[in-house]
Amino acid sequence: MSLPRRLALLTLLALAACGAPRAPDGVVFAPRFSDAHPVDFRGRAPQRYPVQGIDAARFQTSIDWNTARRNGVNFAFLKATEGGDLLDPAFKQHWRDAGRAGVERGAYHFYYFCTSPEDQARWFIRNVPRTAGMLPPVLDMEWNPFSPTCAHVRPPASEVRNQMRRWVKIVEAHYGLRPIIYTTPKFFEENGLRSFRGYDFWLRSTAKSVSEAYPGQRWKFWQYSSTGLIPGIVGEVDLNVYNGNRAEWETWLSSHKI
Repeated sequence: MSLPRRLALLTLLALAACGAPRAPDGVVFAPRFSDAHPVDFRGRAPQRYPVQGIDAARFQTSIDWNTARRNGVNFAFLKATEGGDLLDPAFKQHWRDAGRAGVERGAYHFYYFCTSPEDQARWFIRNVPRTAGMLPPVLDMEWNPFSPTCAHVRPPASEVRNQMRRWVKIVEAHYGLRPIIYTTPKFFEENGLRSFRGYDFWLRSTAKSVSEAYPGQRWKFWQYSSTGLIPGIVGEVDLNVYNGNRAEWETWLSSHKI
């Protein structure tokens, strides 16, 4: 075997040993997703949005981020913290590996109503590094039926919005980015979040289109499935779209990253 061919073979073997090679920066990959339980949405189907991604937490125990990115995971929101003292055990690895693969990534905080917004903001800041290129932090606002201490703590809508403002003010001052608000149809309606203006919304709706679930509401991201199947990811994962074309995505990124 000639020396050039031998070197080429060694290079291929090295890449194979390390998994899929890192994709070039700045490339938006078309989604090659499937869904264990697909929904026939009315109006524009989520598959028609060109920029797609995921959110991930400890439940996603094995992700080959290079492979996932080449199959359409262009962005990822990664669970970081809950309340004032819980850190998602997979956050640090997901954060590091998604960044190495060139996936646009941001971190999210799951809010508890039995801990002050100031304590929760400080806990998030303590655990999420201010990283060059990161997406805006996300405040995940939904009722929590599973917490043994907070499940039945449901303040009035005005107090909910007050606590949200206190959290985002602290977090925005630290990262220099205005946070994104994630929510569900029930929480959105019960707490008058239509009046919470000036923030980009990431909306969950897995049974109806966004226009049906949140009539008239503007949004940047839509979580449309919790049963996505993507090469490189073991098990099911949440699927999301960005509301815009590729040029609009690049423009949004240019003003929404550190």
